[in-house]
Amino acid sequence: MSANLLFGLAAATWILAACLAPPHACRGAARALLGLGCALGIVACLTALPDGTPVRSLPVELAGQPVAFGMEPAGLWLMGFGLVPAAFACWLGSPLSGRSGRWHAGAAFSLLGALGVFGLQDGAALLAAWESMSLGGALMLMGERAAEREGRPVMLMLALLEVGAVALMFAVVLLGEAAGEIRFASFAAHAASSGNLVSWLAGIAFLIGFGAKLGLLPFYEWFPRAYASGSGATGALFSGVVLNAAYFALSRAWNGWLDVSAQSGTAFGLGVIAIALGVASAILAVLFAFQQDDWRALLSYSSAENASVAVVMLGVTQLFRASQLGDLAGLAWTVALLHLAGHALAKGALFLAADGVFAACGSYDIVPRGWLRRSGFLLGVGAVFSVMSLASVPPQAGFVSEWYVFQTVFQGFHLTSFIGRLVLVLAGAGLALAAAVALATFVKLFGLGLQGLPDVEVTRPVPRASATAVGVLGLCVLAVAVGAPLWLNALARGAQALFHVDIPRAMVAGWLLVPLTDKFAFISPSKLILAMPLLALLPLALLWLTSKRAVRRVPVWFGGMTAHERDAMTTALTFSNAMRTFYSFVYQPTISATREHEQREYFVKRLVFSSGVTDLFERHLFEPAIRFVNVCAQRLRALQSGNLNFYLALIGALLVAILFLTLL
Repeated sequence: MSANLLFGLAAATWILAACLAPPHACRGAARALLGLGCALGIVACLTALPDGTPVRSLPVELAGQPVAFGMEPAGLWLMGFGLVPAAFACWLGSPLSGRSGRWHAGAAFSLLGALGVFGLQDGAALLAAWESMSLGGALMLMGERAAEREGRPVMLMLALLEVGAVALMFAVVLLGEAAGEIRFASFAAHAASSGNLVSWLAGIAFLIGFGAKLGLLPFYEWFPRAYASGSGATGALFSGVVLNAAYFALSRAWNGWLDVSAQSGTAFGLGVIAIALGVASAILAVLFAFQQDDWRALLSYSSAENASVAVVMLGVTQLFRASQLGDLAGLAWTVALLHLAGHALAKGALFLAADGVFAACGSYDIVPRGWLRRSGFLLGVGAVFSVMSLASVPPQAGFVSEWYVFQTVFQGFHLTSFIGRLVLVLAGAGLALAAAVALATFVKLFGLGLQGLPDVEVTRPVPRASATAVGVLGLCVLAVAVGAPLWLNALARGAQALFHVDIPRAMVAGWLLVPLTDKFAFISPSKLILAMPLLALLPLALLWLTSKRAVRRVPVWFGGMTAHERDAMTTALTFSNAMRTFYSFVYQPTISATREHEQREYFVKRLVFSSGVTDLFERHLFEPAIRFVNVCAQRLRALQSGNLNFYLALIGALLVAILFLTLL
């Protein structure tokens, strides 16, 4: 069975799931069809790699021309890894959807839109698929306890995504005008004759458009609001297949539709902009992730940080292409794909772990309640592997990709431009800061979110289905790292088509992973996974020896007072407060204390303390824009005065203007 046929079957099952979503009796069937479509998509990706699929015309037309579909190897890679957590999320469903079928319909629209972004071959169809992803995300969020809260997070998300959609429309129209049509093949064929100005404008517009969904600043501020208003299942779809689709589209636009290889100045300029924007976004996103006390908000900021790292590598690709270093450009391009593959699996596992915690206690707060003691081995293994990957701890997938990121940046001495070398040095320093804060962030998430003393008020463990899904995804994260010498071959054809060099094969030397040469550096997660259990024998032996001696347990020192062990535990606030104080110029922390009185004001009934951090772009960009729109709306209210003479005067002025323009 061909891969295109499997993709067609996957799309058909998602459409059928959307149709079955409204009736409550068919809700289980809709969830099963969503997961089945994801499984078919995974099989299709495995079948088509490493060659991709041929471009086939579909029996539909859009904007007066037939719609075609075909998948490149990079698209198959990113979609396949994104669909794995999406399948588990669909099968488990959203714990917040209740009796509403909107979540299932939204998931179907998001998956269909992502499939279109990965495979459609013209600008009009791409824009339709892009809007389908946005609509699907809004439906999922509105289907999760929508009646219990305001829709402001969803409206903010849609507003910022529509800014991106307008930028994409501008870029497609601009390239279409230069090429004479809006097929992607025509964009690439006429790129050399389009000129530097068209490439510059289109490149910036694509960065804004796709960056709105990748979480580049200032767009990343919709992430915590939207993610935290939904479930972990929604977050798994957003941070997996949807985020991967956005990055693939940006990479395809810059590397395929714009002839940056022939226009070194354009490639260099776009690369510098992408690196600067990506590094700044990664640092800010991970700093704010560290301060979150909600599973979904923390993981959403982390998704923005990881997407920003991938954008940095896309910028590095352009710098190397500008200097005609095709092998190093291909290395940076491949590293970004490897990074997003591991991120999709690990982030999906932790979002589903968050849903499991919510199902057990009714809250997404990061509070130490001893979930690992309650919920079994699989939850612990999957969570610790995923946390290790996102914190770049060996031998997980995140460690492999981060190691490659730094090894690629260290190759900046090959560049001919001093500015390019300086940019990569600064980028390396910024990414090192982001990686260090990410390590602390996931130590906090795992240590406070899953460990601690069991809470006597919570007796239910994490559901077995959620724990199993987390465990399987965590093992997949480890498999990506251990099997990297094998999996990288799937990207060989894609790299060769773009850079005319078989980069993935040059990144492997036997069971070693190397940055094109083993003379520069090397690691081997495959061998490390065998050596680490042997290295663990020594601490295990010491533990066995010490177990023979009596252990004396004493209460934790709590300011000289006798306290229960639970009262002395570290909280999310105390863990992150030192960083909040040190980086106060970024966080701009807010602290408030309010008193509730009983009868008379000197009888204090309750003291409420709250602390937080300031959202920089909301205060300095979004709120002024909202105030400006409100002022304009107040001034324009006169147009709705209801005065018939005023309306007739407006119509008369419009007719005079039309007549004047006609005579000109």
